[in-house]
Amino acid sequence: MAFTERFVALGDSFTEGVGDDDPSLPNGVRGWADRVAEQLMLADTSWGYANLAVRGKLLNQVLAEQLDAALALQPTLVTLYAGGNDILRPAVDIDELMAGYDEGVARLSASGARVLLFTGFDSSKSAVFGRTRGRTAIYNEWVREIADRHGALLLDYWRLREFQDWRYWAEDRLHMSSAGHTLMAKRGLEVLQAEDVISLPELPALAALSRREAFAADARWVRRHVVPW
Repeated sequence: MAFTERFVALGDSFTEGVGDDDPSLPNGVRGWADRVAEQLMLADTSWGYANLAVRGKLLNQVLAEQLDAALALQPTLVTLYAGGNDILRPAVDIDELMAGYDEGVARLSASGARVLLFTGFDSSKSAVFGRTRGRTAIYNEWVREIADRHGALLLDYWRLREFQDWRYWAEDRLHMSSAGHTLMAKRGLEVLQAEDVISLPELPALAALSRREAFAADARWVRRHVVPW
């Protein structure tokens, strides 16, 4: 069957689906992009799908390794989210970084595909990742400007306040959980103005922790996830 609609997803762990574990899949994760593709294909069997995202990739690596491969598939829809790993590095020039991003989005848009971009998450509630909030804000302004310049769609992750609820996050507090990926898929389909039959999972009750218990939980998180990272 020749697909007349082709969705290609580009990026890093966010788009690969890390945090949404599924042992039945080759890479062990599912993710929001797979969930979006499922909904598109349920509504219209002419859709094909490829997820080229690879965890750990920097923005320039995503563009160098995934862009040409995506364009070769002649997509009608492309999603791109990259740069989060750059923002977390000790030093980064956001302005220089986004010049390459702009060129990449220009190429995707010139192909005739619809392009969906994402701003970065507002990490203000994280004692560790909140330190990069200013960088993310600058990154986001570039994303919004570039989306306007090239006529791309925008999912403004920064403004999705539901994700301030840590029950949408995996144990590492860096990647979304299955519930988070499900919610992200639904928000993405809304931006695409596509129908969906996604049911959002019921979140577990919030545990009422004392200050001592909360401190102990934070200490365990630091030992298990922050120090190795």
